[in-house]
Amino acid sequence: MKKATVISFCKLNNEMLYSSNYLRCNLKNSFLVILSITINHDLSGDRGGVHGWTYHYSTQNMDWDSARHWCMQHYTDMLAIQNQEEIVYLNTMLPHHPQYYWISLRKVKGVWTWMGTNKTLTKEAKNWALGEPNNRGKGQDCVEIYIQRKKDEAKWNDEKCTRKKGSLCYTASCSENSCSTHAECLENIGNYTCQCQPGFKGPQCQDVIQCDSLKAPLHASMSCQDPVEKFSYGSTCTMDCEEGFVLVGTNSTHCSSLGNWSHTLPTCQVIQCDSLKAPLHASMSCQDPVEKFSYGSTCTMDCEEGFVLVGTNSTHCSSLGNWSHTLPTCQVIQCDSLKAPLHASMSCQDPVEKFSYGSTCTMDCEEGFVLVGTNSTHCSSLGNWSHTLPTCQGNEVNVPGSR
Repeated sequence: MKKATVISFCKLNNEMLYSSNYLRCNLKNSFLVILSITINHDLSGDRGGVHGWTYHYSTQNMDWDSARHWCMQHYTDMLAIQNQEEIVYLNTMLPHHPQYYWISLRKVKGVWTWMGTNKTLTKEAKNWALGEPNNRGKGQDCVEIYIQRKKDEAKWNDEKCTRKKGSLCYTASCSENSCSTHAECLENIGNYTCQCQPGFKGPQCQDVIQCDSLKAPLHASMSCQDPVEKFSYGSTCTMDCEEGFVLVGTNSTHCSSLGNWSHTLPTCQVIQCDSLKAPLHASMSCQDPVEKFSYGSTCTMDCEEGFVLVGTNSTHCSSLGNWSHTLPTCQVIQCDSLKAPLHASMSCQDPVEKFSYGSTCTMDCEEGFVLVGTNSTHCSSLGNWSHTLPTCQGNEVNVPGSR
């Protein structure tokens, strides 16, 4: 950084002239005594060039409006004080003036405002003299600064804007290219700083704050809005689950100015259907692509031998958590009803239903009769009896009247 300080005093009307470096006195403006303190610094980067930040003052007494007009005509504006360090510097470098100096602080609609920058005076920046502002006499809407005054040195006082005082001006070092569009350029003594907006960093606030990269959760899609850069300050990412899945958590997250995501990523939980149990006399097999009895699962039923399926043999778990079909039933196969042969008694064992698959019927002839055929028959899985019913024939020896 290179610094050059030039302090020039001009005393006219045949008085002594002095300059520490060079002296320029404009006879057309003989009423002005101008102090210029210029601090230059080299700006690195592709812009190049030198920018100067300069204080200027006039001891000619003018009302506030005229003083500001003069500052804006010759320099940047009437001085808007940035901090306490600047106040100390001004009080050290400027000469005492009996009427003191105007600064750009003015009451606008009841609010003390720095004109030009259009910033409201903050509580931290207040520098009022004891008991000020008091609006004594009313209409005291402009502000003077007490330079090198024994009492309330470098403090502020509210005054009527029509009063005549010296002018305190500045030439800004901030230019259009000093900071990025994501910053406010703040004047400092001999320098300037770029005050970054939330979410930006770097000497010129040219870099956006980054958040960690995101990847869509399993079974979800993710869409992001990136106003600056991908996964950076201001980015918002929204998650949507695939069909058959329900989102658990918050569906969107926002990249904050601190580089953190506002919410952790949600999960996509598969939709569940009710648990199934194989119908009586049936076996059940299921295909579960995600989880058991969940979206996408398909269960198929097969009846045992001797039973016939009534209904639909398979059912599918839908995205609504419902099975597509009710479970079928397995109905036992029936054989024809049987009646005991003449002169015979019949007893049946029916493990399921009477005269159905698995039933076995046995015949016994009455006394004096002989069974011809097979004494038992079984109901098969095809619905047929394994044997025809036998007959009971009389025994001629024992039959009354036989010869």
